[in-house]
Amino acid sequence: MKKNRKTGLKKIAVYAGSFDPLTNGHLDIIKRAVKLFDGIIVAVVDNPNKKPMFTYGQRMEMISASISKMKTVSVMHFNGLLVYFMKKVGAIVLVRGLREISDFEYEFQMALMNRKLNSSVETVFLMPAEKYTYLSSSVVKEVAGLGGKVKDLVPQHVLAYLQKIKK
Repeated sequence: MKKNRKTGLKKIAVYAGSFDPLTNGHLDIIKRAVKLFDGIIVAVVDNPNKKPMFTYGQRMEMISASISKMKTVSVMHFNGLLVYFMKKVGAIVLVRGLREISDFEYEFQMALMNRKLNSSVETVFLMPAEKYTYLSSSVVKEVAGLGGKVKDLVPQHVLAYLQKIKK
């Protein structure tokens, strides 16, 4: 296979999301994707429709610390259309996580729209370990905000950020 001229890697995948905050479910998807692709870019989107708890800089710091031992994974920030970002970084695959059947409807629509915008982009759906199928950033924020324990739901670096906010 021909190497990507921008990175020297063969197949680059993008795992995009708001990651507000990163959960163990997200980390599980990243670990699964590492086995399949030469390089993974975790792309932190600045979504104007969401009111994040953490700045994109904080989210990038949390992710960077959580993936520091994964040599083929990097973190980047983007705004605008994902397919344009993917073209810019030379990625050909979009990784998406599916927790439950209700995720599929939305993700299917997005995959088809991304394909319409750039026919060379493929979407790969990965399922997290069963113990993470209920887990979302929204659940983590709600539980943490109400004083619940989220230690087993997020990486250690994220837990430190959540604990700072509660104080």
